[in-house]
Amino acid sequence: MLWELTNDRPLYIQLIEHIKLRILSSEYEAGQPFPSVRELALNANVNPNTMQRALVELEREGLLINERTNGRKITSDTSMIQAMREELANAKLCQFKTELGRLGFNCEEQLAFVTSQWDFCSTN
Repeated sequence: MLWELTNDRPLYIQLIEHIKLRILSSEYEAGQPFPSVRELALNANVNPNTMQRALVELEREGLLINERTNGRKITSDTSMIQAMREELANAKLCQFKTELGRLGFNCEEQLAFVTSQWDFCSTN
């Protein structure tokens, strides 16, 4: 697992984003056991307390479930995962639409551009 962490934002927020993306993309499957804090911290090269802070936040969001003696597991609620996935995709799409608007594309031009480039993007 590759962790691309930068110094421009708090590490625990970046860890939350990385782990959340891996859950939403099914890299970590619903209902499956989740790696330990120590294992993740070692892989990410961060302090275990920083990783713990990120995991607690993911528990608060409902993506992780702490089973005390059995460690953590990923939620089995696939409808929640799908809803969060769509929410994240929508945010990315809105951000992209805004950027195209800043480049001077109106709504019709944006849609035509995306449609014309869609196949090109999937091959690269």
